[in-house]
Amino acid sequence: MTDTVPGAVASAESRTARRNVHPGILLFLIAGAQLMVVLDATIVNIALPSMGRYFDKSQTDMTWVINAYTLAFGGLLLLGGRAADILGRRQMFIVGLGLFSLGSFLGGISTTFELLLMGRIIQGIGGAIAAPTALSLITTLFDEGPARNRAFAVYAAVSGAGAAIGLLLGGLLTEYATWRWTLFVNVPIGLALMLGGFLYIHSSERLSGKFDILGSVLSVAGMVALVYGFINAANHSWSEGATVVSLTAGVVLLIVFALYESRSPIAMMPMRIFANRSRAGAYLIMLIIGAALFGMFYFMTFFIQGVMGFSALKTGVSYLPFTAVIIVGSGIVSQILPRVGPKPLITIGSALLTAGLFWFAQVDTATKYWTGVFPPMIVMATGMAMVFVTLTVVAVTKVTNTDTGLASALLNVGQQIGGSIGLAVLATAFASASRSEGSAQLSKLSGASEQHLQQLVASTQTGRPAPAAAYADQTAVDALHAVQAHGASQGFLVAAIFGIVAVVASIVLITVKKTDMEPVGEPVAVAG
Repeated sequence: MTDTVPGAVASAESRTARRNVHPGILLFLIAGAQLMVVLDATIVNIALPSMGRYFDKSQTDMTWVINAYTLAFGGLLLLGGRAADILGRRQMFIVGLGLFSLGSFLGGISTTFELLLMGRIIQGIGGAIAAPTALSLITTLFDEGPARNRAFAVYAAVSGAGAAIGLLLGGLLTEYATWRWTLFVNVPIGLALMLGGFLYIHSSERLSGKFDILGSVLSVAGMVALVYGFINAANHSWSEGATVVSLTAGVVLLIVFALYESRSPIAMMPMRIFANRSRAGAYLIMLIIGAALFGMFYFMTFFIQGVMGFSALKTGVSYLPFTAVIIVGSGIVSQILPRVGPKPLITIGSALLTAGLFWFAQVDTATKYWTGVFPPMIVMATGMAMVFVTLTVVAVTKVTNTDTGLASALLNVGQQIGGSIGLAVLATAFASASRSEGSAQLSKLSGASEQHLQQLVASTQTGRPAPAAAYADQTAVDALHAVQAHGASQGFLVAAIFGIVAVVASIVLITVKKTDMEPVGEPVAVAG
């Protein structure tokens, strides 16, 4: 077992890592890796229109830039977490960051859409290794209690704020540089973190055993098929042959995976990990919340830019209050968690998330930032701070060191796969509502305005500009905004339904009492 310094950091000897490392340095490396992985889910969002114009791809085609990453990330997280347990967390931390940096470089230099997607897939593979390894390093380098809870507060703040930071950084890079820098920016950061990991992170104990190759194949194939089915439903329809086949295959493969894992002596996801009811509930709630939030970020960004007319940079800036509330709130929640217990925080946090989504569902063409976007954004950020900190602690508390990679990987699986499914489901709701509203708006127009609206709608679907006369026709433009606002409203409404399910799950499944929680100390100060 790895020896630890009480209340601080493990001091296992290593020939290549420095001893007596300040805990702030280790936490900086772990949080930096997590931030790089998390913000990548949104940093590319703002650059999608520029990428689409460069590669001559429609908005629908460009969803694959997001999905190529999330499919690889979510599909391989279980394997990545187990690899950290078997091959060593320090080694896999460095490997994961290396692959992520390589994928970012390939995406940045891409001159074809296929090379861009290849780079995104490699990024996803690297993230699938680095993310669960980073979280499991906290459980092995920091003792359970005040030190670990403070580390979790920083980790959760980075996880929750990373998406909004990505939107801001994406706006800056897209507006003042080029879309390629939304990918290139990861390369120097990744290399610096790799060097820091080599110098400062000590080797951890390894779990002897073999890789569960069949389980890996079943889980990856099942999740990819399931997510692809939802994506295809968004692009086509629920009854389309490929959608039905893919969804059915995904469900069947995942059932087979669960049955196989329950009997395999080398299972990468042993069923004992779900024996703790609260931990299983944390995974389920993260899946549901991920589904709501990923879709919310994607469609809120398009609404702010498309309907409200914000620039890429202004859109990013508009998310700064969201980031600030999560960072401050995470520190506060980490201190009150032992006093009130996890259940009230998760339940109230999920309820706030749901309330914010219902508020967002009221958007229309008259929505203003300070009255229709800022207030629900603050409500949601408060809920996220309460939920993410608490779920993170619940998911990995009382887990043996040999299972920390798996436990943290499952938490990330819930967020990433839930996010992929949520984006697809909300895209389907958005497309259906937009088609319905489009027909209603066309019936109100006639002559040139009717034709111009058709051209504007086609432009949003193909990525190719409509004739100048269409943009000059204010009646047609207003009608297009009505179509986009109605579609976004219905998407947010579906996301709010996801939120209701999360509230119910928190009430039914989270059973940890405040007496089970270790006392939490003062907020951690990250030192260099």
